[in-house]
Amino acid sequence: MAFYAYLLRCNDGSYYAGHTDDLEHRLSQHQAGALGGYTAKRRPVTLVWSEDFGAGDDAVVVERQIKGWSRAKKEALIAGDWELISRLATNRMQSGDRGAGPSTSSG
Repeated sequence: MAFYAYLLRCNDGSYYAGHTDDLEHRLSQHQAGALGGYTAKRRPVTLVWSEDFGAGDDAVVVERQIKGWSRAKKEALIAGDWELISRLATNRMQSGDRGAGPSTSSG
């Protein structure tokens, strides 16, 4: 069974990171507003990135990691720009900002 970490762009331009074992079903739940919470009031949503993992724990770890990222770093992930992701991570560590951001943010 595959597990997925995913990133959605909401109608207001914010991003939402999540994980699931059934990506198509989860996307339809987000689109319908069936899950409540963050995405329910920000529909429609668009899947902008996803990756599959062999274990659910791995997908959860990646989801939590992405939730702590800046908007710039999320957009680099969407673009597949691993060099920029690395530079942004280095800049953040050099500035001493190691705290995780909000779990769902416009950033």
